[in-house]
Amino acid sequence: MKGIILAGGSGTRLKPITTIISKQLLPIYDKPMIFYPLVTLMELGIRDITIIVTPHDLERFKLLLGNGDNYGIKIEYLTQDKPNGLAEAFIIAKKKIAGGKVTLILGDNIFYSNSINENIVHSFKSGVKIFSYIVNDPERYGVIKFNEYGEVEDIIEKPKIAPSNAAVTGLYCYDEDVIELAESLQPSSRGELEITDLNNIYIKYKKIDVIPLDKASIWLDSGTFSSLQESSNIISSLQKRNGELIGSPERTALKKDWISKSQLSKQLLLNKNSSYFKSLEKLLNYI
Repeated sequence: MKGIILAGGSGTRLKPITTIISKQLLPIYDKPMIFYPLVTLMELGIRDITIIVTPHDLERFKLLLGNGDNYGIKIEYLTQDKPNGLAEAFIIAKKKIAGGKVTLILGDNIFYSNSINENIVHSFKSGVKIFSYIVNDPERYGVIKFNEYGEVEDIIEKPKIAPSNAAVTGLYCYDEDVIELAESLQPSSRGELEITDLNNIYIKYKKIDVIPLDKASIWLDSGTFSSLQESSNIISSLQKRNGELIGSPERTALKKDWISKSQLSKQLLLNKNSSYFKSLEKLLNYI
């Protein structure tokens, strides 16, 4: 299984800040936003990851994350010239993911959930797995419509009257057919290749599996000023309450034995004044 983080787009809801920097490089409490989706893929056991960014932001992402060696993974970068839709990610990464399964996560989505683990990847055979979350305002999201037997009948994007409260989150696992299906899509009325249209093709062939995130899970879409602040507050509160460093690729890599204590110690020596790295130093002392 390979992974894709879609971190392109123009971030229009966060202008003027995103005029000069990608929203996925903005801080969520003590880490850049991109750390959180990266850790989600790592928690799924995915070590071969492609990050799709704008040409304008490419060097900044490379400066931050490098080639993944610091986290015991492999990171490559591709560019999306224009925000032509989420499903375009599979066309952009075609050569990289051809012939294998792939997990896509949106670069502004933050997950904190025991429902997301390596068993999901190990048990995945074909079709698409999507992750749903119960929300109070389903009209803002892609929403799942179930039939009388509890089967997925349709996904409706931002419905005026929602058929359920089960929103589709920004995390998806696809089989080898995803490239061909993405290439078959026609642009929507807003000129984009829609992920909802792609998922509805899988529904048509009854090849979709919905994994509901449990009630203890947290899912945050950090694409607005208020959600940026809310996400930072939630991460701050959780870390102070649990004493856990959330969304840390170094912590996840160490936990999975993808890097050694000595490797992490070298990084800490180079970043002595950072509170984030001081938190990692405390972690080393407890392992």
